[in-house]
Amino acid sequence: MTMDSRSVGRLQALLQDASASTRMQAALTAGSRPDPTFVGILIDRCAIEPDFTVRDTLTWAITRHDPTQTMPLLLEAARSTPPQARSQALHTLSKVGAPGGWEAITPQTLTDPDDEVARAAWRAAVVLVPRGVEPDLAQTLAAQLGRGDRDVRRSLSRALVSLGEAGAAAVDTALAGDLSDEARTHALATLRMVEDPEEGFDAATFEARRIVALRNAPTIRDTDHGRSAT
Repeated sequence: MTMDSRSVGRLQALLQDASASTRMQAALTAGSRPDPTFVGILIDRCAIEPDFTVRDTLTWAITRHDPTQTMPLLLEAARSTPPQARSQALHTLSKVGAPGGWEAITPQTLTDPDDEVARAAWRAAVVLVPRGVEPDLAQTLAAQLGRGDRDVRRSLSRALVSLGEAGAAAVDTALAGDLSDEARTHALATLRMVEDPEEGFDAATFEARRIVALRNAPTIRDTDHGRSAT
């Protein structure tokens, strides 16, 4: 049964309230009483909602609705211009978990210049990837080793670890190429996490930096050559 227009208008007004707790309660109510007329309002709010907890509640509310109603609008939002709209739509698609969500995972999305969009795409991709496509996905992810700050690199490592053998193979292939020291460190840290999922990203990175530093250290022969040239 569809809610009347007053309920729709009230939801819109509450989601624009200055209080984050009021907005979160509105999202909770919308998810507890699903209605097709709420879907567009909830997805539109995701694009501009400043509070992380409220955005997460909005996502939950969207997942409580019929995927046949939410998927078309989420796919459209994943292709929209505002980065927050794209990242939140991708995040929500991963929570919905419907196979059709893979349509939003493109090479452009996976390599989006906005780090938050890319991270959301990586997380969604490892959930939605069809069987047999894991090696291609892993190759696209591994090509970005060394990207961004610590949080971005940790997200990329986790995505590659989630892909198991396909992720490890893609990182091994990358290591055989001409990587920067930062990318090589990131790759080695990722492989350590594949081998030991209990090892944290920071500990794995610390050990990887040590290995790269030793690799770059001058040998005795290099040192002797430098002396003879002076």
